[in-house]
Amino acid sequence: MADSDTQIPAKLERRGLLFVLSSPSGAGKSTLSRMLLASEPEVALSVSCTTRPPRPGEVDGKDYHFIDVPTFKQMAKDGQFLEWAHVFSHRYGTPKEPVEAALSSGRDVLFDIDWQGAQQLYQEAGPDVVRVFILPPSIEELERRLHTRAQDSDAVIGERMARAKSEIGHWDGYDYVLINDNVDRCFAQVREILTAERLKRRRQKGLIGFVRDLVAG
Repeated sequence: MADSDTQIPAKLERRGLLFVLSSPSGAGKSTLSRMLLASEPEVALSVSCTTRPPRPGEVDGKDYHFIDVPTFKQMAKDGQFLEWAHVFSHRYGTPKEPVEAALSSGRDVLFDIDWQGAQQLYQEAGPDVVRVFILPPSIEELERRLHTRAQDSDAVIGERMARAKSEIGHWDGYDYVLINDNVDRCFAQVREILTAERLKRRRQKGLIGFVRDLVAG
């Protein structure tokens, strides 16, 4: 029987992490991101700035911050982005301030970005970054998914397939690599990675003090 005077410590405070999901277009990162946000209340989506026009149904400030090219260039010049890149003739960038605020408060921030953004983010905030790359089960399946979405012309799909092969070549710049042949299984693996990374020693803010108290007691 437990001692009635035994005190169970409160949950240790934790520094948040930057959780990156990358994949070629059509491999499933957007679906996995939505599933993760729906199931993990401590995860916030990083809302990027972009110079591309909104797609039907997209909301400014929720899906992206839609800005013009001069504004984007000035923000980049002023160092307001953690990372930014050119993708399909448009610019995308991650505002620095809201991400740093989330980390300090113990919230995790989810990034749906490409390998260039992941690389820049790691250079800027290495210890806080966890990088996960999602592979399709085959190139044929990836092309089938792009056609099934019916969002792009054959010419655009051709561009996306060429870019996909280039992006896949950067798989070894990630901490984890998953094959998305079944979305539920892949999502379970993503959550396992997130759970393990949250428990890493360096993210536990109060761990040193807690251990000292144990030894002193």
